[in-house]
Amino acid sequence: MSNAAKIILHINASARKNNSVTRELTDTLVKNLVEKDQETKVLNRDVSQGIPFLDEDWVGANFTDPADRSAEQRLKLSLSDTLVNELKSADTIVIGTPIYNFSVPAALKAWIDQIARARETFKYTENGPVGLLEGKKAFVVVASGGTKVGSEIDFAATYLKHVLGFVGINDVSIIAADQLMADPSKKQTALEKALELAA
Repeated sequence: MSNAAKIILHINASARKNNSVTRELTDTLVKNLVEKDQETKVLNRDVSQGIPFLDEDWVGANFTDPADRSAEQRLKLSLSDTLVNELKSADTIVIGTPIYNFSVPAALKAWIDQIARARETFKYTENGPVGLLEGKKAFVVVASGGTKVGSEIDFAATYLKHVLGFVGINDVSIIAADQLMADPSKKQTALEKALELAA
């Protein structure tokens, strides 16, 4: 009897649909990961289409005991529940994001706010918060025009690695196609790294 099919959650955050470096690189990475195991399933989530920001009603619903939530509160959390379940079900997460003004796009930050939920993806203990999504692998593909990934002005890749670790995903590979305005050849370098990591 075969094991359950692996699941890849493929998240794109670039506002560009055409000529997007991160979309091209993550598409290639996901394709190569699937080629390793033809039974792998891919869940695609394009956050650039729009993710609602948190508001007072969302916060109130989230901090209400699930057994006591009203129908309206359950509806308010329905998208968040879907996003959390996608993340829980995935064995591998592939995130493609540009750096906008030194950080992640607002839509990707909105996704993070929707999935970072106490009792769902992390819990508080007497020793501090503990992530609940252990045992997963993440690839983060980051593109920038001028910001060097990992530098003191990079608040995108470093932030994503921290957030993923916060929810328990500590096996994170960063693939940088950075400073492309200065050196376009870095896109090819990033592609080669993506293919190497997917091998």
